[in-house]
Amino acid sequence: MQIESSYLGNIVIDEEKILQFQAGLPGFAEEREFVVLEIPENQLFHILQSIHNPNLAFVITDPYQIYTSYTFELDDYTIESLQITSQEDVAVFTIMTLKDPFQKSTINLKAPIVINMERQLAKQYVINSEDYSSQAPIHIPPLKEGE
Repeated sequence: MQIESSYLGNIVIDEEKILQFQAGLPGFAEEREFVVLEIPENQLFHILQSIHNPNLAFVITDPYQIYTSYTFELDDYTIESLQITSQEDVAVFTIMTLKDPFQKSTINLKAPIVINMERQLAKQYVINSEDYSSQAPIHIPPLKEGE
């Protein structure tokens, strides 16, 4: 399937990789189908792209690459609605807010994107705790030698 991405132009995606957000994303309830796109030559950041609206895309990242002690528990409703049967099937991403200069960019640890990779079901999950911020600073880990 071919889609248009505001970041990557026209691209071909595997239809089996389309994520279903049953309730959409907060603020975008009508947009329910997205795909996670790789950014060429960048393993830390990805694009969460609507398959219907080329202008609706978010830069996302694996929060555990930046905040290694990040942890939260899903409620039973979310586990059931995403049909999660194993922790190994779950991927977690956080939405970034890009700023200039880049060092002022933030990630939303308060509302991660939780994905059941086996079923292609996803949800933005709001953590009911003051432990995490929706505007957490980005601390990029140093690259290992040879990367």
